[in-house]
Amino acid sequence: MAHPIPTPEELAEVAEVMERIRESIGTVLSGLGPAVEATLSTVLAEGHVLMEDVPGVGKTTLARALAASVGASVGRVQFTPDLLPSDVTGVSIFRSDEQRFEFRPGPIFANLVIADEINRASPKTQSALLESMQERRVTVDGTTHPLPSPFLVVATQNPVEMEGTYPLPEAQRDRFMTRVAVGYPSPDDELAMLDSHDGVDPLQSVSAVTDTETLARLISIARRIYAAPAIKQYIVDLVRDTRQDPALRLGASPRASLQLLAAAKGRAALHGRNHVLPDDLKALAVAVLAHRVMPSVESRAAGRSAESIVASLTSSVPVPTEARVGSSRSA
Repeated sequence: MAHPIPTPEELAEVAEVMERIRESIGTVLSGLGPAVEATLSTVLAEGHVLMEDVPGVGKTTLARALAASVGASVGRVQFTPDLLPSDVTGVSIFRSDEQRFEFRPGPIFANLVIADEINRASPKTQSALLESMQERRVTVDGTTHPLPSPFLVVATQNPVEMEGTYPLPEAQRDRFMTRVAVGYPSPDDELAMLDSHDGVDPLQSVSAVTDTETLARLISIARRIYAAPAIKQYIVDLVRDTRQDPALRLGASPRASLQLLAAAKGRAALHGRNHVLPDDLKALAVAVLAHRVMPSVESRAAGRSAESIVASLTSSVPVPTEARVGSSRSA
């Protein structure tokens, strides 16, 4: 049975709360419109975000500003080569006075988990996140523990500093709904940053503008956004082309199709619409797909990146017309 599409009142609440979060983040970082929009779209889809960019552009600051803007439990993990899986998930401790084991939850048991420099931990520790990110639960010593809801992982990593790092395997990257590049600020934004950070930490003044109950309700509203059959076909065509393009030796998985649709619904809700448009998909295609595909050896030799290949595919796949999207919505 189909769920009813969101009402104008529900969409107004989503837009209002998300705008408060956007403004809250803007008091700490300015000029990050596309990165913030992709991040908030992912939050509304209850997906996980991988923030990848050069050091010093504000990846961790953006993650912390988002966490501070939402009145939710926050767990932060600084990933290092000596970090153990139990440091993330938790450990069972034997209580000799009661002759039983007691589970001590790790930082993964939070609504929003900041995984800082995730590629500095060993593959064994990285794999500790696989179950939690996909199934939203943790199994320790044969016992399964559910994670709080909503549950979001915001991870950061530097793409250029390779010494002492372990590249994320394909299975781990596939768990992230979006990969967001923060980018360098414009001269005006960098000048404003010098003023706002002069002798103070703007994060200290950030207060929560919403709570987990409200955020969970907004996520449920975003899930009810309507996607016409033509929109879904466009997603299938785009993802299929990543598997057939000779420029790529690894295409996107079926999970990518599901997450591109979910992220597009989040963006539609963010913009106050009760239906997905092709523009939502085109705006998020690179963020959702590029980190899941692998360019061929020839593409790498020619200097083509995964982002440029996905962007090219997005432009070449026929876009459904507004008439088809509109007629499907009204049917």
